Amino acid sequence: MMKKYFLLSALCLLTLTCRAEDVSVASPDGHLVLTLHANDGLAMYSITLDGKQMVEPSRLGLLSDLGDFTQQLTLTGTQQGYFDWNVDYTRVKCSQSTGEARTLQSQFTNADGLEMDIEFFVANHDVAYRYIIPRPESGNPKCTVIRGEASAFRFPQQTTTFLCPQINPMTGWERTKPSYEEDYTADAPMDVKSRFGEGYTFPCLFRVGDDGWVLVGETGVSGAYCASHLSDYSADTGYTIAFPMEGEANGYGSAYANVPLPCETPWRTITVGATLAPIVETTVAYDLVDPLYEPTQDYRPGRYTWSWLIWQDESINYDDQVRFIDLAAEMGFEYCLVDNWWDERIGRERIAQLSDYARARGVSLMLWYNSNGFYNDAPQTPRDCMNTAIARDREMRWLQSIGVKGIKVDFFGSDKQATMQLYEDILSDANRYGLQVIFHGCTIPRGWERMYPNYVASEAALASENVMFSEYHAQKEGFELTMHPFSRNALGSFDWGGVIMNRYMSRDNQSRHRRYTSDTFEMATGIVLQTSVNCVAMQPNNLTELPQHELDFLRRLPTTWDETRFIDGYPTRYVVLARRHGTQWYVAGLNGTDQPMTLTLDLPMMAGQTVQYYTDRPLRKGEAFMQSQLRTLKVSKDGKAQVTIQPMGGIILI
Repeated sequence: MMKKYFLLSALCLLTLTCRAEDVSVASPDGHLVLTLHANDGLAMYSITLDGKQMVEPSRLGLLSDLGDFTQQLTLTGTQQGYFDWNVDYTRVKCSQSTGEARTLQSQFTNADGLEMDIEFFVANHDVAYRYIIPRPESGNPKCTVIRGEASAFRFPQQTTTFLCPQINPMTGWERTKPSYEEDYTADAPMDVKSRFGEGYTFPCLFRVGDDGWVLVGETGVSGAYCASHLSDYSADTGYTIAFPMEGEANGYGSAYANVPLPCETPWRTITVGATLAPIVETTVAYDLVDPLYEPTQDYRPGRYTWSWLIWQDESINYDDQVRFIDLAAEMGFEYCLVDNWWDERIGRERIAQLSDYARARGVSLMLWYNSNGFYNDAPQTPRDCMNTAIARDREMRWLQSIGVKGIKVDFFGSDKQATMQLYEDILSDANRYGLQVIFHGCTIPRGWERMYPNYVASEAALASENVMFSEYHAQKEGFELTMHPFSRNALGSFDWGGVIMNRYMSRDNQSRHRRYTSDTFEMATGIVLQTSVNCVAMQPNNLTELPQHELDFLRRLPTTWDETRFIDGYPTRYVVLARRHGTQWYVAGLNGTDQPMTLTLDLPMMAGQTVQYYTDRPLRKGEAFMQSQLRTLKVSKDGKAQVTIQPMGGIILI
């Protein structure tokens, strides 16, 4: 049963003159402490973990057409309470989240006597806050424009960063950016300016020296507010919330948040841990939000084949798609994704026939769409099918009639409120017609798996297509995929776009540049990277090229998880995770470096068991690729297991 409830204590009124006032709230276990500071007309907060400063006093507040709530503030009341939840999930890193938190409601008035409330949530590893603006007592105005936030995140000087830069609007290929597809920088000092001078996209990971880790994000963003990112670092204010850029989406829509009164903003989330386990395991993005509508059906998780990654546009023809449907059927996969240009290169009548063929083989089609009206120059079709209500209704009705079960919508390039509304409208309309939705060329999800029950995942990263496009990114695959569990995938489902099994990035599997990861690495990504509908980017030739133990593993690869545990790792170097599907635990590890790693893993869930051990045999003289091996491994009674992960290699324990 899903339920959430507040138990609030009595209101405590504070009388403030010129003195400072601090109000502290500890997490249920007492280790994490949030302190609200009201000093010299400013609202600020700070966070400690076991007495160590993790977030230094940082500004709070909003600037709106209604009034300035960033300065000359007076704290007029606080109210502490309790938040308890027991929630079932279907498409995130666990199937159930149970927990408790302490809450703090704080009431401020500005110089004009107008009220702004700040609500804080303090769990054992997560802090979140949001702003609430009531309607004035006069009854008007009934709406306002939020023009910015003072919301800031200041970290101790020893902090280093793991960040992805925000890029300028209407740049990149066919003016489709920003699309959250830039290179991460690891272990960087805070005072390094972002590559494009526009700050950093969420989530943002910080290492506070030897004291621990902090992951900053946001959740609960819908069509009711804009999405945001972090500014560049300032020695005075740290990082601050930055709204979208005016030029995004070809100038369409406001760069501000246009809201009714009363209004509640999205939550700013701050996950804090002495180790990386709370970062990887957090469910704060889902725990703070509720579904916005009911699902029209039980949406089916699964795996899909995808011709476009390796065979590219030339594969968008009827015969090649039959081959990938047959591949999905042979492997027992649930879906086949037909990518761009299908309306021109296959045609709608034959797509209907293709869907019939797929369903006869136990496979359902998903179809690609361009989000476009006029937001960028991306030429791929189908265009103008997802950008208006009339077009969507016509298109989705037809998709339902031919048995299509999902859509992948691409090329958004904006965080404006109007674009958030477009995401929401696509999802809501798709739900009426029983369609699951994947987004590409897009922003990160912000609690959407819970808010929109037919939402699957987003790209929002330098994903698998870049391994295909350039040897540089093929060489960086290990770096990227050992970053995402600690950041991008920690706060939202991630459509990386493929467990890549071809050794070369070509249809003949012999030409162009090679893949630099091992087969075991690739198979392990199917566990490490979380999404409920996962791409296994096999090619038809892989059926005869891959060893039987690899085919058998891919045939039974789960895509839904009941529990997730962090085992070991360091961002951009290596990661080992354990995920449970039903009663079966899967442990997967990736090595993103050029050196072998021997690790002693603590696996209490496998204590005393002899498990299947997928690993890589070290390269022998004259070999270009490591060979995967299936062995057995005895886990000691105390749950210890020693493993070696080869360079750009992987391990799997089942």
